Amino acid sequence: MKIHIKSGRLIDPKNGVDAPRDVFIAAGKVVAVGAAPAGFGANRVIDAAGKIVCPGLVDLAVRLREPGYEYMATLESEMDAAIAGGVTSLACPPDTDPPLDEPGLVEMLKFRAKNLNQAHVYPVGALTVGLKGARLTEMAELRDAGCVAFSQAEAPFADNLVLLHALEYAATFGFPVWLRAQDPALARHGVAHDGEVATRLGLPAIPVTAETIALSTILIMARETGARIHIARLSSAEGVAMVREARARGLPMTCDTGIHHAHLSEMDIGYFDPNCHLSPPLRSPRDRDALRAGLADGTVDALCSDHTPVDEDMKQVPFSEAEPGATGVELLLPLTLKWAEESGLELGTALERITTKPAAILGIDAGHLGTGATADICIFDPHQHWRIEADALRSQGKNTPFSGIEVRGRVTHTLVSGTLVYEKK
Repeated sequence: MKIHIKSGRLIDPKNGVDAPRDVFIAAGKVVAVGAAPAGFGANRVIDAAGKIVCPGLVDLAVRLREPGYEYMATLESEMDAAIAGGVTSLACPPDTDPPLDEPGLVEMLKFRAKNLNQAHVYPVGALTVGLKGARLTEMAELRDAGCVAFSQAEAPFADNLVLLHALEYAATFGFPVWLRAQDPALARHGVAHDGEVATRLGLPAIPVTAETIALSTILIMARETGARIHIARLSSAEGVAMVREARARGLPMTCDTGIHHAHLSEMDIGYFDPNCHLSPPLRSPRDRDALRAGLADGTVDALCSDHTPVDEDMKQVPFSEAEPGATGVELLLPLTLKWAEESGLELGTALERITTKPAAILGIDAGHLGTGATADICIFDPHQHWRIEADALRSQGKNTPFSGIEVRGRVTHTLVSGTLVYEKK
């Protein structure tokens, strides 16, 4: 299939391109940018006039809910949601049921995803058997099965000795380790940030020290072991400052934050809105602003959707009993554009946080559109305003705190490996 994308504004952060450019695709690859190669005859022409053509989005945290949680969502529904949001590559956390701790489970997930012929799925393997925090998994076998990194997801370690052994083993083989910085004892039973809103509403709280103490431990162990670490879902101003300092001292590491935390704070909980029950919790406006500033200056490498579809019945309960999480894979692009506009950032810088940077963290050849690159492409109308309506989301999970909010930027086409997998009618 040969495709000609014409008259669009190409933004390719990795290659420093932000200009009107045509893109030519053949055999799943970008064969030329600008002028058509000799003898090129397109089977399909996509008119991108007035639109932006960019690399397909790369999302570092999309829970597909398979295996084990099909009542919350299915692989089909969430992959459909991903491509509707322009996401062409995504990482799947290991907290399925059973967890992704055996090669057979990883291979099954990749096989199912490949047969759907939509976005590329990159499983993140479990660090410990059953995510129980006690015994390390066979990481080498999981890597051979297709895992790109290893994580404990939200589950705690039995103790710091297990974490140390995990980092030592991972460092030996060069496996990247993704960690949520949260002390389980300090976070136990908490559902909201330890601030004025939790106090006023009488909600069990999680202090910022739950993040900073755990982060301090991780950074010290990473320095001692030489492990490649990625801090997932940073949530506090103090956490951003610690990452900035660690990098200044030469520690090679990366980190991300969730798109919800770049826009919302504890004030948005209002009167017990269960859609604002997230993990980590929405913190103070100061923390939110520090995350936005960290994203702008590059301290925080990437934005992710932290997509967590939840069954409606699990949100229609009191706040403290609600299942944490929010759907977001379809909203990653417009909410990133909203952050960029409010922060006064160039569009290329904003797109870098959801394309080039997360691709580098995953260690995959994606997030760019140079000649020879895989033709994973998102085309969107940057001027189209639309209102987020939960019931209109393609994800099976309708749990979003942004319902009713007007945003700008709508995906019109998504291509994966040169195949048009989504076109807005």
